[in-house]
Amino acid sequence: MSFYQQLQDRTATQRAELLAAPILGRALRGAIRRADYVAFLTEAYHHVRHTVPLLMAVGARLADDKAWLRAAVVEYIGEEFGHEEWVLDDLVACGVDRDAVRRSTPGPATELMVAYAYDTVQRVNPLGFFGMVQVLEGTSVAIAHNAASAMQQALGLPDAAFSYLRSHGALDQDHVALFEGLMNRIEAPAEQALIIHAAGMFYRLYGDIFRSLDAPATLSDPAQVVSWT
Repeated sequence: MSFYQQLQDRTATQRAELLAAPILGRALRGAIRRADYVAFLTEAYHHVRHTVPLLMAVGARLADDKAWLRAAVVEYIGEEFGHEEWVLDDLVACGVDRDAVRRSTPGPATELMVAYAYDTVQRVNPLGFFGMVQVLEGTSVAIAHNAASAMQQALGLPDAAFSYLRSHGALDQDHVALFEGLMNRIEAPAEQALIIHAAGMFYRLYGDIFRSLDAPATLSDPAQVVSWT
């Protein structure tokens, strides 16, 4: 069995737990409020803006025997650069003040996931970052487009409010194919175990972000950054 398939199998339970987050089910049914979507995008901004800095840290810390992986990281940086602006564009289309989002602070769940990512890359092993790739991109492919369509119909928002979900969902299909090829070149059992462990942690941490969106008072009040007029 390929390592990529092992990664899918060994994290199936954690993936199912993430996808069971109530807000994801409501999003796919279109049973969602504009404030829910704004809260999701706000948290997305606060972790997406760290993608390129994290990738740069990964590339700088990879061992020489992973030069082939560093080349993929460089390509990935080019494709991910500026995606936090897509999120901000969508928020503006929802009636949100762009600068207010920039000045806002992430919710605790988002802050913890970002902190864990930096700690993994800087203290443990940069290969652990690919556990985060497994989670974020795999989840995006699984739900992004369908959720965007259901929410747009329910909320009556313009196409301009869904550029992040729709563009990222399509782009991540290509990324997942690339990711599969890269993971299948990881052969050392210790490195495989590290990535599986990190993916399990990121499924839990990313799931906590979604679960927190259904828990009032755990996040900044979206009304603080939204203009409803």
